[in-house]
Amino acid sequence: MGHLDHAALGWLTPVLSYVMACIGAALGLRCTMRALGATGRSRRNWLITAASALGTGIWTMHFVAMLGFSVSGTDIRYDVPLTIVSLLVAMIVVCAGVFAVGYSRDRTRALLLGGLTTGLGVASMHYLGMAAVRLHGQVRYDPMLVGLSVLIAVVAATAALWAALNIKSPVAVTIASLIMGAAVSSMHYTGMFAVSVRVTPSGAALSGATAMQFIFPLAVGLGSYLFLTSAFVALSPSTGEREATASAQQAVERVAH
Repeated sequence: MGHLDHAALGWLTPVLSYVMACIGAALGLRCTMRALGATGRSRRNWLITAASALGTGIWTMHFVAMLGFSVSGTDIRYDVPLTIVSLLVAMIVVCAGVFAVGYSRDRTRALLLGGLTTGLGVASMHYLGMAAVRLHGQVRYDPMLVGLSVLIAVVAATAALWAALNIKSPVAVTIASLIMGAAVSSMHYTGMFAVSVRVTPSGAALSGATAMQFIFPLAVGLGSYLFLTSAFVALSPSTGEREATASAQQAVERVAH
């Protein structure tokens, strides 16, 4: 059995991956709050932004954490197309869950269905990402821990959607984001602790790209997207601010006439 190290780079990858999960969660919550206060095309655009932020944050969290993953006795490569598929899955399922909550009249039903769909999608993203791993050996999973990781994903997704519907204040959003980031990280590492590897020594070259060749540049790019989106959301006026501005302009016009 190969020795698995989930933090080969020390605390850097667990901490950085947690930060990325929190940023994605905070953005997703803020954008969903904006969406629920908007209508028409504006609501749709805010929901798309919320889904992309949540999906990007979750995916980036996973693969930043994977930068610290190593197995003694074998190199590790990643199948590029399958890794991209895992990103698309994260985006699509999160988008489905967010839109279900954003447009449904029965919020409770939408919350449960959206949480289940999104949680299963997040778990699928994680295990698709693991299926993209190429190494000299056989990867096995502990079914109990896999089941627990899926349960954590569903609960975390449901809690995230509930928070998007019910939390309004910036302080509450910050606290919820920290909790959600911890939940996503817990799901990831629970799934990783389910892994065992039986190494088969070989001199054959592995297919795929190394983490630094592919995962790191992509994670940096998606991380940059999250930070730019954070700036956009912070500078974009809320519904209340727009209404206050419109009221002030109408008052000025009445005085002028």
